[in-house]
Amino acid sequence: MSKLFIYYSNSGNGDVVASKMKDLGYDIRKVLTNYKLSKNLFLACIKGGFHATIKKKAKLNNYNNDVTNYDEICIGSPIWNGRFSCPINTVLKNTNLENKLLTFILYSGGGEAKKAYQRILKEYPTAKIIILKQPKSNLGELDRIEELL
Repeated sequence: MSKLFIYYSNSGNGDVVASKMKDLGYDIRKVLTNYKLSKNLFLACIKGGFHATIKKKAKLNNYNNDVTNYDEICIGSPIWNGRFSCPINTVLKNTNLENKLLTFILYSGGGEAKKAYQRILKEYPTAKIIILKQPKSNLGELDRIEELL
C-alpha cells in the first residue's frame, strides 16, 4: 500500500513528525507558502489563529495535489485556534481525498485540543486522528504515531 504524508510546519514540529513518517515508509510532501509567519510566537499565534478561525486558505508554492497513486494519506498540521492551519485548509480544499484512508497528525503547542479533534471528526468521520504536544521538544510523543497507524 502506498502512503503519503502531507504536512505544514512553521516552528519545526511538523518537520520532526515528517522524519518519523519517512522512517515508517511514507513519502513526504511538505507544504510551502508564499509568505512567512512572524518569528514572534505571540504575533504568529494571533494572526494564524484569526485566519484559521475564518478558514482562510493560504497561497502555496508549487503544491502538487495529485494523490492518485496513494492509498493512504496522512496530513500533518499545527493547530491554530482549535483548527487546521491555513496552508492545510488549502490542501484539503484542493486535494481529492475521496476513497483514501485518511489520518490526521496535529501538533499542539498547548493543551489536548479537544475542539480541533471534534471539528475534524465532524468533517472527516472515518479519519484517524492524533494530537501530539510539541513533538519537537517532546520526542517521546513521536512513539504515539506508531500506535495510531
